[in-house]
Amino acid sequence: MASDDESYLYYDEDDEEEDGLEADEDDVGLFEDAAPQPEHRADHWAITRKSLSAAQQQDVSMVMNLVNLERHNARALLMHHRWKMDRIHDFLERRGREGLFREAGIVVPPEDSSTAARARVPPHKRPRTVTCNVCFEDVSRPSDVSTMDCGHCFCNDCWTEHFFASLGNGKKHIHCMQVKCPAICDDGTVRRLLGRKYPDAAKRFDNLVLDSYLDNNASVKWCPSAPHCGRAIRVVDASERYCEVECPCGVSFCFNCAAPAHSPCPCPMWDKWDAKFRGESENLKWIAVNTKSCPKCLRPIEKNGGCNHVSCPCGQHLCYACGGRLDSLHNCNRYDEAGHANYDSIRRQMLRYTHYCDRFNVHINSRKVEQTELWPAIQKRAVLLESATAIRPLIREASWMARAHRALLASRLVLARSYAFAYYMFGDEVRTYPSEKANLPIAKVLFEDQQWQLEENAEKLSKVLAAEAKPVLAEEEVLRAMQETSNLAKIVDTHCREMYKCIQDELLPLLLEPMTIAPYRPDGPDKAKDLPAP
Repeated sequence: MASDDESYLYYDEDDEEEDGLEADEDDVGLFEDAAPQPEHRADHWAITRKSLSAAQQQDVSMVMNLVNLERHNARALLMHHRWKMDRIHDFLERRGREGLFREAGIVVPPEDSSTAARARVPPHKRPRTVTCNVCFEDVSRPSDVSTMDCGHCFCNDCWTEHFFASLGNGKKHIHCMQVKCPAICDDGTVRRLLGRKYPDAAKRFDNLVLDSYLDNNASVKWCPSAPHCGRAIRVVDASERYCEVECPCGVSFCFNCAAPAHSPCPCPMWDKWDAKFRGESENLKWIAVNTKSCPKCLRPIEKNGGCNHVSCPCGQHLCYACGGRLDSLHNCNRYDEAGHANYDSIRRQMLRYTHYCDRFNVHINSRKVEQTELWPAIQKRAVLLESATAIRPLIREASWMARAHRALLASRLVLARSYAFAYYMFGDEVRTYPSEKANLPIAKVLFEDQQWQLEENAEKLSKVLAAEAKPVLAEEEVLRAMQETSNLAKIVDTHCREMYKCIQDELLPLLLEPMTIAPYRPDGPDKAKDLPAP
């Protein structure tokens, strides 16, 4: 989409009289919507059961190479830091390698006491029998005993029962049997010994190792689809957990709270709104009424399109959001506290909720109409335009209509969710810093001004896109429509960006409870790619 500082193009009637819109093919670029600048897209991956081991191995291998650890210790280090590579880098930089291991309980023996060093002892100097300090049996064959990195050696039968009992207790790390020894047992040894006597337990251990990547990983969340698609989404940069992602199955959700995508409304506010909306919408059906009364003749009016500026058969024009008369100064996005001051507190709360809930529903329903009814009409119009052989090929290109339609749908979501945000941000429940309390009314006015401007331009764009195509298209008409539609789409996109900026930079810092929102994505949430299976 166009950047914030990009200049807008406006249609001027005087220019039409002077130039007669005699545009050649080189002039078309002045009227077309500028090529959208590529948005920064995070690198997200969708993980299935088949690709889970490959995803885990990527992170484990990085840690093994970074700090020179064996696989089981690298995995334990990652699990301790919830698979956050940035935290491991931070600890390594501040505390060094030894401090990193000590904080996570990782035991790495000195080189001269390692298993490799012991293996260099000549066979004739090694003891012929080893006494297991658990069962006190003498074991003569070296293959019947196992030694961990810590140097503690026990017979394989005792190790096997220890591994089996640890799995039964649900332990994610199996530690050495020696009393107070924190060393973690080698994964390969655990699999090998369990596989001989308890093959099912060995499989369970493998599943436990794999599932730990999903259950304890702050960078991975299960897709909330129902029925479940079997995928988990991994965000490569754990610091980007405040983002919205789209699973390959088509479900979009907030990565931070796993709720359906809801930006620019922060997670705590959306959680309250969603619970209230679901619980009260059934009992308060008058909140989500499907008609408005004409302010002139009092007839019920039902909207049959996406635009909220409608007219009654009696000739009265009204705003479908509030039911009020339309005039040049019409502005209904603000809640009129003074107008309802005489009601009791419960009644005022109900009226206030109705105000925001009504407008939330209006924009959600408008988006449904514009998606299911307006989009097919735009596609037919594009076919009609591209088949108009009397118009030059460059002007027949109709992608500007699709871009404008995407901008309109994005603005509907921003507007709907902005009312959910405003309900809590400017309500009695919000807690602000005492020093910032006086700034909240000023910020509220600025926010509502931006909300109103976005609302007005979204309605204009909806009207332009809903205009019926004429049977015969003149080149001048196409250029005029292209310019007007593209300008409105740019304005709507800019207002959406400004709305996000206002919420993130001006309003949320006033709150005592830290909150943030996902960045604005005009083309929808980031799409995750399926991670290839090994």
